[in-house]
Amino acid sequence: MRKRLIAAACLLALAAQAQESSEPAEVLRQRLAERLSTKGESATAKTAPARPGRPEARREAKPEARHAPHWGYTGDVGPDRWAELSPENKLCAVGTRQSPIDIREGLAVDLEPIGFDYRAGSFSVLDNGHTIQVNVAPGSGLTVMGRRYELVQFHFHRPSEERINGKQFEMVAHLVHRDAQGRLAVVAVLIERSRDDKPHPLIQTVWANLPLEKGDPVAAQVSLDVGQLLPAERGYYTYMGSLTTPPCTEGVLWMVMRQPVGLSAQQMGVFAKLYPMNARPLQAGSGRLIKESLGAP
Repeated sequence: MRKRLIAAACLLALAAQAQESSEPAEVLRQRLAERLSTKGESATAKTAPARPGRPEARREAKPEARHAPHWGYTGDVGPDRWAELSPENKLCAVGTRQSPIDIREGLAVDLEPIGFDYRAGSFSVLDNGHTIQVNVAPGSGLTVMGRRYELVQFHFHRPSEERINGKQFEMVAHLVHRDAQGRLAVVAVLIERSRDDKPHPLIQTVWANLPLEKGDPVAAQVSLDVGQLLPAERGYYTYMGSLTTPPCTEGVLWMVMRQPVGLSAQQMGVFAKLYPMNARPLQAGSGRLIKESLGAP
């Protein structure tokens, strides 16, 4: 009895809608069947024609159908599956100049110094779901091989993605630069625990402005001099590689500073609580040339 009453009510409501939009009886029957049958909901929605003059009704999609799988560092969305998550990520599997690598047997040459031109300026801090990223105001950059690259942002990985003769460090900061043609250059600053466990002033400023929510950047009320993040000794390794995150774009100029910088245990612990591990595994060297600055660090 209750089902018949519901059907009658649905029929009256749909009849009124059909009268307003001049829908045929067949459409009315299909709409009634859709209202009364939950099992056949998907099939009815596919066959029912759109209502003239009105947009097709949107149906609640399953979460996995609404968004493409989000990449990560473990499980089904880990590095060995990145290429399967999107066609744009194909280089993550088939690229021949991928990063990071274990830097060994660098060719010692008289490399030109990197012309760092970092200036104090405004910044914001973003937890993007993969790392802590610091977006910086325009004006800072570097010059190398006659080309100027503007600093866009820097972020962190734990442990270091790069290795030097097999040695992995506690963390690494990647300083991402872009030139006027869109070419990328990344400076990697290796991070280890400071000998006196003294906190790093720049990291202290960044951590003080950590956002409370992912995806919600915090605009700091103080300025930041990114030059404070660089080691005192500016010797470096350089090679051509890729982004270490999807889509693993190649053609990236890498400059890995030889001398690490020190953070306190407490500072490293802050990042570890947020991201215990967010490092891509080592990639094949593929016989690429690695250059190293002359002289000891």
